Amino acid sequence: MTAAQISAKGERLTKMSQVATKAQSAEKPGGSSPGAGGARLAEAFETITRLPALAESRRRLIRLTDSEGASSTELAEMVESDAGLAIAVMRAANNGDGPSARVGGVQEAVDALSPSGVRAIAGTLETYDPIELGSFPMAYERFRRHAVATRHAADRIADTARIGQRDELAVAALLHDVGHLVLAQLYGEDYGNAPHGETPEDRVRRERRDLGIDHALVGAVLIRRWGLKPQISAAVERHHAPDAEGHPAVIALADAVVHHADGDPVPTDFLVIAAGRVGLDEDHLRALLYDFPHGGAQRRRSTEPCPLSTREIDALRGLAEGKVYKQIAQELSLSVSTIRTHLHNVYRKIGAVDRAQAVLIARDRGWI
Repeated sequence: MTAAQISAKGERLTKMSQVATKAQSAEKPGGSSPGAGGARLAEAFETITRLPALAESRRRLIRLTDSEGASSTELAEMVESDAGLAIAVMRAANNGDGPSARVGGVQEAVDALSPSGVRAIAGTLETYDPIELGSFPMAYERFRRHAVATRHAADRIADTARIGQRDELAVAALLHDVGHLVLAQLYGEDYGNAPHGETPEDRVRRERRDLGIDHALVGAVLIRRWGLKPQISAAVERHHAPDAEGHPAVIALADAVVHHADGDPVPTDFLVIAAGRVGLDEDHLRALLYDFPHGGAQRRRSTEPCPLSTREIDALRGLAEGKVYKQIAQELSLSVSTIRTHLHNVYRKIGAVDRAQAVLIARDRGWI
């Protein structure tokens, strides 16, 4: 780590400490009188902690918990359809209503809480309906839509780039912009109205210049207060960092792809650089930009262990992309006979009779 990176990290930690201290001091009963800023920050944190859920998402989740045979994977996917549901379930599983060890993903949380526990938590949440918004700010629905779209994009990117800990990544992607909601509580919804032509990175720079903090930092502090795994808060904090790697880099690219799909200004060179940080070339980036916003259904993540080797997955992925043995062999620098052997092993291991069935099985189980 360079001296500049060490200095930048120290500055981030100092700012995070200041943000957290203000919120904590505002909550101390009988303690020294905190500043008005600290009290307002603590109130904003509490408001977003009680984030309402989309009414339709909660209705479907409760219906699913009432049905016999609903799997934890199905329940987790429904929880992940709404940030409010995900926050409530993850907090419950990490703060006394679940096991003592922290859980990293929604499916782990569902397993720890049981379907009845998830149902009970969902039943306590306030909801909003985008058709009848009433007193709930439209910012909640904008946040939910962007959060869910970014989660889908992050899952697709991680699948292509073969990045692990996908359940933790899904939570971080859902919550990556939660700091926006906190800042809206502090400064009003108009704080985030972007000037014409402002990019997401421009907005972060404007926040730092005008407020002394940015939404990624504020969101990370709140996630730490919720007791979620440090890897999740770290991914949220660093998703706008120019040297982001791993999960933060995946979220940065996913966020940019979704903004691009929404018609927001995102420079092409930023997209290329962001893709490069996760090991994706321009062809992969073109595929991402094609898939969003009208891409197919999300690949289901599965906790079922994959019996295939890395090379077998590589070969099967080539088949899924419509390539012939010779093309796959050239791309992997292997012989055609080796590719044929790998694919025969794939068929045997997963019980497929041909390439089409092998691809369908692997996609359904989230292996490719």
